[in-house]
Amino acid sequence: MTAFRETAAGRRIDGLYNGEGPASVRFRCAMMAFDALMIVFIIVSSFFHGTRLIELLDIAFGVVVLADFAARFAIARRPVRDLLHPAGIADVIVVVSLLAPLAGENFAFLRAVRALRLLRTYKIEQALRRDFALFRRNHEAVQAIVNLVVFLFIMTAVVYELQVGRNPHITNFADALYFTVTTLTTTGFGDITLVGASGRILSVLIMIFGVSLFVRLIQLLLRPPRVTWRCTGCGLSRHEADAIHCRHCGTLLNIPHAERD
Repeated sequence: MTAFRETAAGRRIDGLYNGEGPASVRFRCAMMAFDALMIVFIIVSSFFHGTRLIELLDIAFGVVVLADFAARFAIARRPVRDLLHPAGIADVIVVVSLLAPLAGENFAFLRAVRALRLLRTYKIEQALRRDFALFRRNHEAVQAIVNLVVFLFIMTAVVYELQVGRNPHITNFADALYFTVTTLTTTGFGDITLVGASGRILSVLIMIFGVSLFVRLIQLLLRPPRVTWRCTGCGLSRHEADAIHCRHCGTLLNIPHAERD
C-alpha cells in the first residue's frame, strides 16, 4: 500500500482525505454530507424494508462506502492497524449489510449494524476541527454531541433489532428512536416499553449511560466558554475565554485575541 501512496493517483487521493486546500475541504464536506444522508436512509428504510427501491439504494450506498473504505485503506500508512480499528471493522460490517441483496439473501439481522457507520462521526469531528475554527474553539461540546448522537443511534439500532417482530409497539426505526430518546432523557411516557428480560436490561443500560452523556453535554453547553491555552506556570491548558490570569496558579496568560474570538 505504501507503493500506491507514492503514485500520482495515491498522492491525489491522499490529498483529498488529508490535504489542507479548498478541494480537500470540499471533498471532506461532501463525505460528511454523505454520512448524514446515510443516517437519514437508515431511519427511512426501516419503513419500507424489503422493497425493490430500498434494495437498490442499499447497493448504491454500499458501493460508495466500499469505495471510501478502499481509498482510505490504499493510502493508509498502517493499513492492518486501520483495518482492525473499530471504525474499520464497522465499515466492513456495514458494507456486507448493504451489499447483501447482491447475494440474493435478506440478512435482516444486519440492518441494525448499519448504525455502526456512525463511528465515522469521530473522523468527521476531527476533520471539522481541522477545517473550521468554530469547531476548534468548541471541540469539547462538539465531542460531547458526537458521543451522545453515536450512543443514541447505536442503541436505537439495538432496540429495533431486538424488539421488532416481538413488540407490537415497535414496528420501525422511528418507534425505536422515540423509545430511546424518552428513556435517555428519563421522560418515560410509558406508551412504549421493551418486552422480555433483555428489553429491561437494555432499558437500564440506556438510562445509565445515556443520562451520563446527556448531563455531560448540558454541563458543557451551560458553562462559560473556554479556550485551549497552556499556562507557563502550572501547565493548565483550559481557561475561560476572558481569563487574564490562570485560575490555578495566577500566572499571567496573555491569551491572543484570535484565540478568544
